[in-house]
Amino acid sequence: MSESGAWLLLCDIRVRCVPATGSVSRPAAAADRAAELTDMLTDPGIRVVVPPWGGETAIDMLPLLDFERIGRAEPAWVVGYSDISTLLTPLTPLTLLTATVHGNSLMKTPYWVPEGLLSWLDVVAAPQGEPFTQPPPDRHRSPGRDDFAGHPEVRDFTLDTPGRRTRLDGDGDVGIEGRLIGGCVETLANLAGTPYLDVVSFARSAAPEGLLVYVEACEDNAFTICRNLHGMRLAGFFDAANAVLVGRTHAPDAPTLTRQEAVMDALGPLGVPVIADVECGHVAPYLPLVNGARGRVVHTATRSEIIQILD
Repeated sequence: MSESGAWLLLCDIRVRCVPATGSVSRPAAAADRAAELTDMLTDPGIRVVVPPWGGETAIDMLPLLDFERIGRAEPAWVVGYSDISTLLTPLTPLTLLTATVHGNSLMKTPYWVPEGLLSWLDVVAAPQGEPFTQPPPDRHRSPGRDDFAGHPEVRDFTLDTPGRRTRLDGDGDVGIEGRLIGGCVETLANLAGTPYLDVVSFARSAAPEGLLVYVEACEDNAFTICRNLHGMRLAGFFDAANAVLVGRTHAPDAPTLTRQEAVMDALGPLGVPVIADVECGHVAPYLPLVNGARGRVVHTATRSEIIQILD
């Protein structure tokens, strides 16, 4: 790879592989990383930014990113999940233009996508105004991970456990619409209600019809997630929610509180449908959701699907 990076062609989308500053163990200064990301998001030659992983301390970049400059530039896609939610989720409400996909990381991109779901590559290439639908595969991965070093040829997700989406707040069919916004609880709990994640203002300006809010957890136990969700609710993160989608997780229950009980303890007072075990979390396969897209959730005894429209 040259110092200026290399070009790849993925589904007619040019993706520039840019050498990052710093390393995992010794990250570069926040100002340097923020300037680098701002440059990427305002470079007309870069259409998609896809981190391979990481972002544990990305919160230190937020006050240093030039959101005004990013908002004036031709919109670029940003793709990722987990800690990258720290950057992904604020970009949409703060610029109202930058499209962000809560999907998977660059390291997970080579996997074949199971029938029913889409790759983030399919999503960013979707025609504007045309709906795309993702029904669940009804199976997911048990705890564990693939050995990339020992088996670099692996291309298929190991989906060895059956499981369906579940409505937690009650029975009955769900058919509801709204703008999508959300991400990883462990990171967004530190941002909700701050100037960097003012979801109330975002809903007022961009989603008067209401929101479809999605959340997912990586590894914190049920009590920690319960506290985080309570805090996010008190900060107004769910005020405009027409429904809440909860990603499937392998995060642990607590001895006296299950993950589902934690969710309902915090979000039950909202009085909106809560659909759990959605494929938008840390458990393969990975369903990409677009922050800011118009969405519709349908959930019945025989059918469950998420429809998105880019507009």
